[in-house]
Amino acid sequence: MLKEFKEFAMKGNLIDMAVGFVMGGAFATVVTAFIQGVFLPVLAPIMGGIDLSSLKIQITPAVLDAAGEVTRPAAIMEIGLFISALISFLIVAFVMFMLIKGMNKLKKAEAAAPPPAPPRQEVLLEEIRNLLAKQS
Repeated sequence: MLKEFKEFAMKGNLIDMAVGFVMGGAFATVVTAFIQGVFLPVLAPIMGGIDLSSLKIQITPAVLDAAGEVTRPAAIMEIGLFISALISFLIVAFVMFMLIKGMNKLKKAEAAAPPPAPPRQEVLLEEIRNLLAKQS
């Protein structure tokens, strides 16, 4: 059983998939940093100073007791986090689409390549056969 597991774990496809997951996670981190650190701050002045990353909607206010202590926190929808996650998803999805589109184009180019020419001996033998067939 251990031998079978080792063979399964060492197959090229499984290792390729693991590398893909690690690279995908790293790429998602880079995209998230780009969205939070570059894209949204540049977008804020265009939108009239609204910082999308901190956009929140309060559904119910916090409940305070007589001493001013919070007994029940406010219910808040953090729309800005959702918007930045949505933008990150769209960027990652677009990049993945472009990668797969490029890979498919390369596969089509390989498939469309003409087959290699037959060896010279085979061509000569076919010509001799055709000549003999004409003479008969």
